[in-house]
Amino acid sequence: MPETAGRVTLWGIEVFLATVEQGTISAAARQLGASPSAVSQQITGLEAALGAPLLDRGGRPLRLTPAGVMFRRHAETILQAAREAQAELALADLSGLTTLRLGVIEDLDADVTPRLLETLAQDLRSCRFLLETGASHRLRDRLDHRALDMVVAADLGAAQPTETGLETHPLLAEPFLAILPQGQQATPQALRALPLIRYSARHHMGRQIAAHLAGQNLALSTRFELDSYHAILALVVAGQGWTILPPLALHHTARFREAVAVAPLPFGLLERRITLSARAGTLQSMPEQVAARLRDLLQAQVVTPACTRWPWLGGALRVL
Repeated sequence: MPETAGRVTLWGIEVFLATVEQGTISAAARQLGASPSAVSQQITGLEAALGAPLLDRGGRPLRLTPAGVMFRRHAETILQAAREAQAELALADLSGLTTLRLGVIEDLDADVTPRLLETLAQDLRSCRFLLETGASHRLRDRLDHRALDMVVAADLGAAQPTETGLETHPLLAEPFLAILPQGQQATPQALRALPLIRYSARHHMGRQIAAHLAGQNLALSTRFELDSYHAILALVVAGQGWTILPPLALHHTARFREAVAVAPLPFGLLERRITLSARAGTLQSMPEQVAARLRDLLQAQVVTPACTRWPWLGGALRVL
């Protein structure tokens, strides 16, 4: 008889839910990093503890019995409650934190950053929050020099020095878009004939765009090179040219969304990634917990509205 017989454990519940999700014991074992025999033993022990069979093992994929269907609802609730408790305890460990210095790119100022700060303030009631916004490379430099505790910014890729003392959590992948005056066609021929309003090469994103265009052997005429989303999009609306920006730029400048045309970039795929970085171990598990909250906020505030407005963005604009 399995040693877990007579007891319902969180591990047993997790094994059960993984088996239901994967459809086979062997697939659940691979997902959980356990042996098939250990998974089978946990399921048998759970059934013995509950006094009812949960899975019909006679077919492939495995099917839930009526008792299994009923228990699955409770199992999901129990596991979710356990995870929420772990998150709260992780934050409780930091209850003595008096100051949190947070750096966030301006792209998230509209609603994501304020909502994040609101939820953190509820959990860390004695903490003072210092927010700094700016370009990704500047925020990362401030983190490297220990002037910030946590940074939400674009991944700088090869331009970012390797720092073994940092932990990084991926948040969002977003493709760059062609943003044009209303009525303008987003064909390669049409865009070559229209001036490109460039995002400044003084910033990493501008250099990333320039490198991509160079890799496509494109020499586009340029009259304006700016580092302001608002100024760039105002010029696009005025018919002075077109631009290349990510969806977060349109999220940040909501008043321009209805005044421009938006299309996939016709000169090859280019994307950037938004990550959360912190000094490893300094804030315990808080960076991971904050990253989880940010993913929920980004899905609700950025990804879902953008993909509803532009369905062709689905799969390209995504939470990581």
